[in-house]
Amino acid sequence: MLRIAVPNKGSLSGPAADMLHEAGYQQRRESKELRIVDPVNEVEFFYLRPRDIAIYVSSGRLDIGITGRDLLIDSAASAEEILPLGFARSTFRFASKPGEASSMEDLKGKTVATSYEGIVAKHLADSGIDAAVVHLDGAVETAIELGVAEVIADVVETGTSLRNAGLEVFGDPIMKSEAVVIRRKGADVEEPKVQQFLRRLQGVLVARTYVMMDYDCRVEQLEKAVALTPGLESPTVSPLHNEGWVAVRAMVPAKEAQRIMDDLYDIGARAILTTAIHACRL
Repeated sequence: MLRIAVPNKGSLSGPAADMLHEAGYQQRRESKELRIVDPVNEVEFFYLRPRDIAIYVSSGRLDIGITGRDLLIDSAASAEEILPLGFARSTFRFASKPGEASSMEDLKGKTVATSYEGIVAKHLADSGIDAAVVHLDGAVETAIELGVAEVIADVVETGTSLRNAGLEVFGDPIMKSEAVVIRRKGADVEEPKVQQFLRRLQGVLVARTYVMMDYDCRVEQLEKAVALTPGLESPTVSPLHNEGWVAVRAMVPAKEAQRIMDDLYDIGARAILTTAIHACRL
């Protein structure tokens, strides 16, 4: 069986479980379950702390893991990203009291508090900045107020918590993170079971990104219509009973669907419909 590590809690847990469910995999019914077997799909899921997943995967005990890019890099584990998943996106930034710092150069000689010591230490070293790094397990916003550090480095989503603490971000982002699928470095990514798992998740990503669009149009307007809905390879075009009309079907980006429908209508297309895609293989 393919042995897969899944986040057991936090912002990664729910979306990861939803994606796996959409991909056709059985998921746990109770949060207390730490391991379940999906015999139909020949997969065994282990529910672990997101921060530990890269370690387990790098050891070879588990074949694949879903975790955050930030957690993977921070762990320094011998594992690598093989598929970005598009959820749990965040940006890692430096922050300080207003006027305390405005660029990386201002970090020289200062102390930076963070829960991601590996990421910050590497970023500082790569930038040639000599600064101390203090590791804290969460709530790093209070480090400046309590005098533990002059600067913090943390995940920033909306920035509300930093503003509430009287802090502001500065400099370029340290990194951008999202949920990713990881595999041990050197392991065979082309292994059939691994490829099947990746295809299923890629199918979910495509299904979430695209919708199927159907419409009727006059033959003389077909080239203009196809230019608006080129599909992935090309659209399906079928003749209708009424001479001079064709039915067209193509996948279009979901976020552009309404605009495309307007443009099709303007060139004379009618009976324009969109339907959700629940699964696909490309």
